[in-house]
Amino acid sequence: MTKKFNIAVIPGDGVGKEVVAEGIKVLNHMAEQSNGEFEFEYDYYPWGCEYYLEHGKMISDDGVEKMRGYDAIYFGAVGFPGVPDHVSLWGLRLAICQGLDQWANIRPVEFLPGVPRRVTHPDADNLNWLLIRENSEGEYSGIGGRNFDGRGEGQEVAVQTSLFTEKGCERIIRFAFDTARTRKRKKVTSVTKSNAQQYGMVLWDEVFERVSKEYPDVETDQWLVDAMAAQFVMHPEDLEVVVASNLFADILSDLGSALSGSLGIASSANLNPEGRTPSMFESVHGSAPDIAGKGIANPIGTIDSASLMLDHLGLKKEAKALHEAIRATTGKGILTRDIGGNYDTEDVTGTIIENLSAVTDKA
Repeated sequence: MTKKFNIAVIPGDGVGKEVVAEGIKVLNHMAEQSNGEFEFEYDYYPWGCEYYLEHGKMISDDGVEKMRGYDAIYFGAVGFPGVPDHVSLWGLRLAICQGLDQWANIRPVEFLPGVPRRVTHPDADNLNWLLIRENSEGEYSGIGGRNFDGRGEGQEVAVQTSLFTEKGCERIIRFAFDTARTRKRKKVTSVTKSNAQQYGMVLWDEVFERVSKEYPDVETDQWLVDAMAAQFVMHPEDLEVVVASNLFADILSDLGSALSGSLGIASSANLNPEGRTPSMFESVHGSAPDIAGKGIANPIGTIDSASLMLDHLGLKKEAKALHEAIRATTGKGILTRDIGGNYDTEDVTGTIIENLSAVTDKA
């Protein structure tokens, strides 16, 4: 019997529309080659900055509820001139992540063959670590406000509060340990700034210490975020699974992606690990309106996010094959301009599909 997966597609803005279309090409090719084992059905939603400019909101009033009936969400990127970034982010992506309690964000950092690296390391080909980001609270809780504008120019006050709950800390830390147990090297590194943030992040540290005792087979260490930024550059070989708060993991994952070549190759997943709600898969890069419509956007991050989606949907063999096809493509030097190549978006996608067929035939 054919497995049918219902996917909500939110292309978003700028190059998001282009790279999501490329990801759909790959998914459709895989479904066609599956001998009827699985297929995808898509519903497209026009939410994003253009929608905001027309309707005054980034998503329809019932948008989050509509998402609950899908197996997964495939997301492009949001952001466009004329719409403030905090409006576009909070109005759509964070509305979905928080509304569906997608509390675990995973962002792999991998040094793909053939991609110029921004770090010198004698064993760069084998560097491969995973950022696990608390995705529901912390610094992105949205608690605070602005007031006293009536005092006159220059007198307004803004308050932004981070929220750390013991439940939120424990579930993401435990998720990191469980993930580490699935990897060849079993190690979890916790990142905080608890010397300066003596309440929320000390709570995080205490929960990490408590949970780690239940995983005696997993190596651990703890770093302050500023020192960890240096560790990413100086000793990346020491990294395996890195778990951090919403803000810190967000920043560190971009650093990791830049070191490995480009944000254009970075994938991510916003997960509800219990499966109570659908998870959402997106590349790390933004909407890049300056190159939108030129056909030169890098589709690798979005296509690799599709491989994370396949894995989440239980199509693990297919997920691995897609990731290997991406590696084969970059290894042949089929690269877009952001990573030193001269190939267009569709060229890269076409080569991934060709290599996917080769990987599948070999299997």
